[in-house]
This record gives sequence, structure tokens and C-alpha cells, in this order.
Amino acid sequence: MSEDTTLAPDGAPRTALDRLADFVIAIAATALAGLVVVQGWQVFARYVINDSPSWTEPVTLLLLSVAMSLGAAAGVHTNRHFGFFLLQDHMRPAIRRLVTLLVPLVIVAIGAVLAWWGAVLLVDGLHIKAAGAQLPQSINYLPLSLGGALMVVFGFNQFLGAVRAAPAGEGR
Repeated sequence: MSEDTTLAPDGAPRTALDRLADFVIAIAATALAGLVVVQGWQVFARYVINDSPSWTEPVTLLLLSVAMSLGAAAGVHTNRHFGFFLLQDHMRPAIRRLVTLLVPLVIVAIGAVLAWWGAVLLVDGLHIKAAGAQLPQSINYLPLSLGGALMVVFGFNQFLGAVRAAPAGEGR
């Protein structure tokens, strides 16, 4: 019997954002696997064939940036990001509600800053070539900018979910 992929693990219908997060996680995992392959080649080339390739360092940095930035964005979607959840569990209900609404907005703000400044730094350095690879020096800011934009989308979705979950009459 096959598993129904239209339902999330909690039994809720899967949304387009769930599928986007799955895609982002797949890209991040592929980047991590690529990082292992590139570094494995670096070690083999350096110590076995005594011919260290120059392209491995910039490619490794790019793959690491992809894995971290997209992994962080997916962590926002799955609510596995850094937080003080134990502290929040011990707050009064009204304060907990305020924090539940405030945290996604903070994530949106941080994601917007990362997306904006990542894009600014990317564009600013596109004309500079990376040492050892035919890539722009600033290419590592592309995943940062994309990850920040995804954090905005995922964080805003969490905010909307928290607003919808508010009991009628609360917060007045």
C-alpha cells in the first residue's frame, strides 16, 4: 500500500509551500552531497595524484552557502529554527500569544534583510571573477538572497497561520 503524498505527516493537506520546502530541502541535501564529492576529490587530487585543483575551494564555498541558506529557510517552514520554545511554554497565555505572533514577523524581517543585502552584494561583485573558478566572486550571495526571500515567504505564512489560529475575542 502506498503512502498518500497529498497529506502532511499531521494529516493536513499538503500545500504548495510544503512542496516548495521539500524541493528546497532536496536542493540543500544535494548541495551537501556535492560538497562531500568536491572535498573528496580535493583530498584525492592533493594527496594521491599530487595535483590540487584550484576550483574546489570556491565551489565548496558555494555549495556550503546553498546548503546553509536553503536549509535555514526550510527550517523556518517546518518550525525547526532556533527558538526559546521551553521559555515560551512557561509564559502566560496572553504573552505566549503575542510571542507566537511576533516571532514570524521577526523571521520575516531577518529574511528580508538577508534577501536584500544578499542581492546587493551579489550584483556588486558580479564583475569580479573568483580565484580558481570561472564564477563571479559574489556568487555565494545568491543562495543567501534566495534563502532570505524564502524565509520571508515561510515566515509570513507562519504569521498568517498564527493569526488564523487565534480564538475569537482574544487580544482585544
